[in-house]
Amino acid sequence: MTRVILFFVMLATGTIVAQENAHDDVRKTIETFFEGFHKGDTTLMKSVMMNKFTAQTAFKDKEGKDVLVTEESSKLINAIANRPADQKWDERLLDFKIRVDGNMANAWTPYEFWFNDNFSHCGVNSFQLFNDNGQWKIIYLIDTRRREGCQE
Repeated sequence: MTRVILFFVMLATGTIVAQENAHDDVRKTIETFFEGFHKGDTTLMKSVMMNKFTAQTAFKDKEGKDVLVTEESSKLINAIANRPADQKWDERLLDFKIRVDGNMANAWTPYEFWFNDNFSHCGVNSFQLFNDNGQWKIIYLIDTRRREGCQE
């Protein structure tokens, strides 16, 4: 009986450790993405992205209507690659809420966006990731953007 209990304790402990490692790896993937974003290093960004993924933004327009914009990830990469040298984009992640199930993960990251050291907007990113044979890759990104309800 002791061996059975020990087996289940070891199994549970191993599962918890594996889950924590996956959370850490997902977080590192997102941090790498933003390291490239801030440096303007699209090669670094692409290292943690699937070749193509959908990027969406949800916001309210000036009339207060809900808008959803859908773009290919290549548009984001092109914007980063062609960002003028005098522009500083600083997306500050405020938290990470990560869920993992096998080779799929979701990360919820509230943020503040600063343009040339001036507050611009806030929102949340929702990343979907896939573990591609040992490396977490971003396969989908949607974010919200707003100027109200932010903690500047």
